[in-house]
Amino acid sequence: MASAQVYEREKRVFIILALISIIIVAVSVLFLTTLTGGLLQRSTTLGSVGTVKGVGVGVFWDSSCTNRVSSINWSLVEPGSLNNATVYIKNEENSPVTLNLNTTNWNPMNAQNYIKLKWDYANQTIKPNDNALRVKLTLVVYSNITGITNFRFDIIITGTG
Repeated sequence: MASAQVYEREKRVFIILALISIIIVAVSVLFLTTLTGGLLQRSTTLGSVGTVKGVGVGVFWDSSCTNRVSSINWSLVEPGSLNNATVYIKNEENSPVTLNLNTTNWNPMNAQNYIKLKWDYANQTIKPNDNALRVKLTLVVYSNITGITNFRFDIIITGTG
């Protein structure tokens, strides 16, 4: 009878150790999968384009205002990156204007949760005959971006009087 009890006890210990081993392996696989997925996401590059529309103003690549900007190809961007483009903005109205920046038509729509467009415009008034104003646009791609490989959006710069 004693040997049967020892056998049952050893059997239970073996089963418990086997279950603990399975749990450890499962947790390790889950951890490595999560870690690897996180590392791969951080090294992913995203293709992007922003279509530019000027309302009441002209948006140009050059200070002499000869080369209009119709789109900005941000090229390949990475999570956690800042990407800059310099443009020149000229008042095309007959009265002084201040500028507003807006983004619309995000594709995919949830990209706007992970990507923002900022600029260094300081809210100054631009008169009709002023030289073009140099403005730096900065595309901010948050490091926690997920599920997006390409995106598009419209950039609208409006001059209001």
